[in-house]
Amino acid sequence: MNYEQVQKLNPADFKRYCGVHQETFKEMVKIVKAEKIFQKKSGRPSKLCIEDQILMTLSYLREYPTFFHLGIKWGIDESNSYRIVIKTEKNLIKSGVFNLPGKKVLNRNQNEEIETVVVDVSEHEIERPQKKQKKYYSGKQKYYTIKSQVLANKKSAKIICTAFSAGKTHDFSLFKKSKIRMNEELKLLGDKGYQGIKKIHKNSKNPIKKTKNKELSQAEKVLNRQLATERIIIENIHRSLNIFRILSSRYRNRRRRFGLRFNLIAGIYNYELSLKTKLEIA
Repeated sequence: MNYEQVQKLNPADFKRYCGVHQETFKEMVKIVKAEKIFQKKSGRPSKLCIEDQILMTLSYLREYPTFFHLGIKWGIDESNSYRIVIKTEKNLIKSGVFNLPGKKVLNRNQNEEIETVVVDVSEHEIERPQKKQKKYYSGKQKYYTIKSQVLANKKSAKIICTAFSAGKTHDFSLFKKSKIRMNEELKLLGDKGYQGIKKIHKNSKNPIKKTKNKELSQAEKVLNRQLATERIIIENIHRSLNIFRILSSRYRNRRRRFGLRFNLIAGIYNYELSLKTKLEIA
């Protein structure tokens, strides 16, 4: 389906097919068209219009086919489909519209928008590396992975910042490695993987972990359930990101580009939340 066919879909079906709302898609078209105007060398014009190029890029992120299948689907060469996707991703990232706030906002003295921060790590399967295989092997998942850490604002459900590491890295080690400095007034919620985080940030909370010699009391179980209820927002965020199969399927591309794509999808997620808020106010 090209853009002429897709734009005839109702808003719900458009979102299901592309992974973004029509308003977000139109903003992407503006960004890529504006970037094309300032290009010094235009080169040979593409067979696909700007709308179709963006639709193909979203199709790649949403369905995660090979570039070979993508090229056949759109009637272009495999290498050409690769260049279009990479170029479109680059333009969207370069625009700054889909950038994340960044970890610096957590260190501000006064930030009324952020009161509670939720942190969590998810693992993404990758192809077996040719080198340093032990570094990427996850004992928990029993396959090779990349870990992505997400910090989100509990109030707005927006992603603040991300961090990445090899699959063998412990969740708490990744948090320390990301060097996040938070305002003491901010509340931080973590899961069982963040035992000892209070040494770094006193105003933090994570589940009580049972030991071999001692089971959890009923009161401790209630506290853990309450914390799980508070942290459910981060699980919903992961679910929204995993709509794009490039994050939920086995990642076949070069690992160094994974973080860029993850941040782009996270930025799109934040943009759509802001868009939803504006529509509700209007």
